[in-house]
Amino acid sequence: MDLETAVRTRRTHKAYGETPVDRATLEELFELATWAPNHHLTNPWRFRVLGPGSLARLKQAADAQIAGSGAKLDRAPTLVAVSYVTSPQDPVVDEEDLCSAAVAAYLVLLGAHARGLAGYWRTPAVLRIPQGRAALGMGEDERALGLLHLGEPRQEQRVPERAGLDLVAHWLD
Repeated sequence: MDLETAVRTRRTHKAYGETPVDRATLEELFELATWAPNHHLTNPWRFRVLGPGSLARLKQAADAQIAGSGAKLDRAPTLVAVSYVTSPQDPVVDEEDLCSAAVAAYLVLLGAHARGLAGYWRTPAVLRIPQGRAALGMGEDERALGLLHLGEPRQEQRVPERAGLDLVAHWLD
């Protein structure tokens, strides 16, 4: 699949088959993510593949915050928590690293799509509370970017409308 086709056809999925994404494929996706632009080569992104124990702890933390919210964590057979290591001593590097880690997360989604997998990037509130962060073993020096839900697609997704160039692109003199 060429790049433009991958970008234009990737969709957010919320219904998945039951088969988890195998470790070798996940490793390929994480290696692809290491090619995200990263100004100071800090490699700030972190990917955590949730196993049964960490998923149970995260669901418990989510349900303690908002009853029933943990159920949404069962949508996909593979969940990957994405975070980045912060640089509080240098706000410019911190901002660059945040952006770089977001690109790395998107590369995982795009690479998964190119392999016929479906994906969904969520930013649930549980990732912003101490219990959720503890469930993932996230240190004080990390900021959660979200959860990537990955698996085999169970349905086709509609093509969403996109903003026109007149809204997003400006030519300045």
